[in-house]
Amino acid sequence: MDRRPKLPRTVWVLGIVSLLMDLSSEIYHALLPAFLTVTLGMPVAAMGAIDGIAEATASMSKIVSGRLSDRQQRRKPWILLGYGMAALSKPLFPLAQGALPVMGARFIDRVGKGIRGAPRDAMIADETPPQLRGAAYGLRQALDTVGGTIAPLAAVGLMILLANDIRTVFWIAAIPAFLSFLFAWAMLRETPGPAPTMMAVKWGGWRHLDLQVRRLIAVGFLFGLARFSEGFLILKAMDAGLAAQWSPLALALFSLSFMLLAYPAGSLSDRVDPRSLLLGGIALLVAADLWLAQAGDLWAVAFGIILWGAHMALTQGIFARMIADAAPDHERATSFGAYFFVSGVATLLASLGAGLIWDRDGAAMTFTAAAGVAALAGAMLWLMPHRPSPAAT
Repeated sequence: MDRRPKLPRTVWVLGIVSLLMDLSSEIYHALLPAFLTVTLGMPVAAMGAIDGIAEATASMSKIVSGRLSDRQQRRKPWILLGYGMAALSKPLFPLAQGALPVMGARFIDRVGKGIRGAPRDAMIADETPPQLRGAAYGLRQALDTVGGTIAPLAAVGLMILLANDIRTVFWIAAIPAFLSFLFAWAMLRETPGPAPTMMAVKWGGWRHLDLQVRRLIAVGFLFGLARFSEGFLILKAMDAGLAAQWSPLALALFSLSFMLLAYPAGSLSDRVDPRSLLLGGIALLVAADLWLAQAGDLWAVAFGIILWGAHMALTQGIFARMIADAAPDHERATSFGAYFFVSGVATLLASLGAGLIWDRDGAAMTFTAAAGVAALAGAMLWLMPHRPSPAAT
């Protein structure tokens, strides 16, 4: 019998909070490509710019909140601030009449995500035994993706029910975001940490991070350059013949694949070398990109989207547990903040580059270029000096 301890209550609470917020956010995410390119008549490059700039300009909040969280030895206030900002940003989308208001709403939403990300993942590591960290991150990611799976289906249903009134759908989608904040406020309990230190709030740069953390961040940056927005999967499906009204189904298929594999992959990383799983996930992204570059009919695109979801399950939670394993306890949130910051910069470059390549050379070249960058990230990880993670007993 498996006598490993149960996952802490905190992991379940954060997973439900993530589920509710993702249910809201992914309705917007599923409909934004059509909203921007059809309703507002913008080019694909504009979508890439809005996604990329919002992610990158919010990235500084990830370092600041992580550093302050470590300094104060508090996680919950920063988590609440992040989820609160994300909830408040939602009503701004249906009010938007052009690119700048949409960018402003995305910016507030992404700043909120940046503020909560590092303290949240640090809290999971604080509360979870090392031998269960993979399962903990996998469970939170899986619950998050439950929301991401339901959201596109809800978006399609609401669009049909409301006769394609996308702005009204956006208003309704704000409800679970506010429920997410209220649930976190009422249910999240924080175990008191050591007394706050007098360490400087200022982030000291790369040289103050653990060497293994720096190596993982470098791999994460290169990997992030190959990881443009899932909105491009929706556009690929629309190019293959999927009507704009049904376009959120592409995101639902992606999220379903991600959801089904996230917890098994995380739990498996407690029993085998996490780096091997991460290498497998990167290889899967290369395969998915090369497949999508050549896919012409809708069923082939659907298979490529499933592969994309599978690669996310084998990378996102695994990266998080490897950072948690490598980072010293007193710099855990700071290390997550630095990782998320670098990933945000990579997202900017990836989204901008994907949008420009798509408009100039088409979808095939976009996915082929991403496959090449992902292969380089895999080579860097393969060559990186190895430090074993804590083994399950």
